[in-house]
Amino acid sequence: MRPVIIAHRGASGHLPEHTLPAKALAYAMGADYLEQDIVATRDDALIVIHDIHLDQVTDVAKRYPARAREDGRYYARDFDLAEIATLKAHERTDAKGKPVFPGRFQSNGEPFRVHTLERELELVATLLENGTRPVGIYPEIKGPGWHREEGVDITRLVLETLARFGYQERHDSVYLQCFDESELRRIRLDLGSDLKLVQLIGEDSWTPEPTDFAGMQTTIGLEKLAETVDGIGPWVEQLYRVRGRDGSKEDTGLTARAHEQGLVVHPYTFRTDALPNGFSDFDGLMEFMVDELAIDGLFTDFPDAAIRFQQHRHQDPTEG
Repeated sequence: MRPVIIAHRGASGHLPEHTLPAKALAYAMGADYLEQDIVATRDDALIVIHDIHLDQVTDVAKRYPARAREDGRYYARDFDLAEIATLKAHERTDAKGKPVFPGRFQSNGEPFRVHTLERELELVATLLENGTRPVGIYPEIKGPGWHREEGVDITRLVLETLARFGYQERHDSVYLQCFDESELRRIRLDLGSDLKLVQLIGEDSWTPEPTDFAGMQTTIGLEKLAETVDGIGPWVEQLYRVRGRDGSKEDTGLTARAHEQGLVVHPYTFRTDALPNGFSDFDGLMEFMVDELAIDGLFTDFPDAAIRFQQHRHQDPTEG
């Protein structure tokens, strides 16, 4: 069975991340799921954007120069939806304003915008009604603890919005993901959601906040996760080690340990222009992850490249 292709922030390798055109393009390319990162505005609207900040993917600093917090960042929580709707979205930049991926699409003033979760779910509903194939959604709740400190229970708002669009049952074509283990337990046990849940796994060194991502990857940690969630979303480099001068790869066993607990494995992020350590081409990465490790799905900025690989692998050798 082929792994499912999850469009990471849409077809973000081709168009500005998390914009509606990037999502429509990902669908046209054949992605199985469209990802939605979710953040709350000052008036409790849910917007689809990767960070709690606006400044690396919009022109907020030009339009509202006096609205940064003391750390110099512009937070979505400090703006009403109407204000955010005036911003132009663009390719991700770094702290100095330079493109993170220089070879990607550079806008010449096209009006890409930040949109709401509701608007994206309307798009998905339209695709399901008028398109040629089904597509699922893959929302992520960003910083639920931080949002509570800011005065909003973003998780409840997300679940309510998903329910309005018919996403409530385990069989629905949706995975709900989060890095916060305690929030996923809350979703399942306290809020009673039956949706498929995925524990995202990062590195403990990525944040000053206390985490135990290393512990999650052990047999005991995965057994505990399996009591709550249906799958894991590990960083791709947690699945293997590069050994020796020849660059050979060694399986860490994480995929197999997760499978033993009945968990699906959907690693992130597969990029043609930013390959993980030890790989020199995208197809080689796909071959190792699919054939050697037997992953169940993958997050990619380039759904077309992943689908092209799979089509080539399943092509009848007697054809043209």
